[in-house]
Amino acid sequence: MTTMVLTVIGDDRAGLIEALASVIAGAGGNWDESHMAELGGKFAGVVLVTVAADRASELTAALEPLEERGLLDITVTTANDGPALSGRRFGLELVGHDQPGIVREISSAMAGLNVSIEELRTETKEAPHAGGTLFSAVAQLVAPAGVEIDQIRSELEDLSNQLMVDIELSSEASTGA
Repeated sequence: MTTMVLTVIGDDRAGLIEALASVIAGAGGNWDESHMAELGGKFAGVVLVTVAADRASELTAALEPLEERGLLDITVTTANDGPALSGRRFGLELVGHDQPGIVREISSAMAGLNVSIEELRTETKEAPHAGGTLFSAVAQLVAPAGVEIDQIRSELEDLSNQLMVDIELSSEASTGA
């Protein structure tokens, strides 16, 4: 079996997932996992697909008409068969007034500790009663051996004060899915 990662983006409209799923199934592929959403009028996503190794090129070719018809821009990548990230998993939840640089600051602090951000979901929405825009993020972090939750918490508390956001870190990772 070959595992493929498809990244897709197109103008949001009815039938996009059905068109993609039909092509995958028609080439004997299995839709294993996905993250998809409407963002700014576009429909974007990532799909993990497995297909018999001798049909991988057939699947790739079968996706081309979706691009030619202007439905989706699709990038096909063969997935790495390497091991999943190892280490202790933590959940992070953040909320505060929206401002440029929040993701940059958090990701920089985590990279400095060699903590990987395995999954990240963010959104902005109008703040009820207070006015302005709120930014929220939910992430799953993977810390390597030797990095303790207290180190991560300390780094995030410093950022929380600088950015004026609330950050909660939990030892049981949850992405709110």
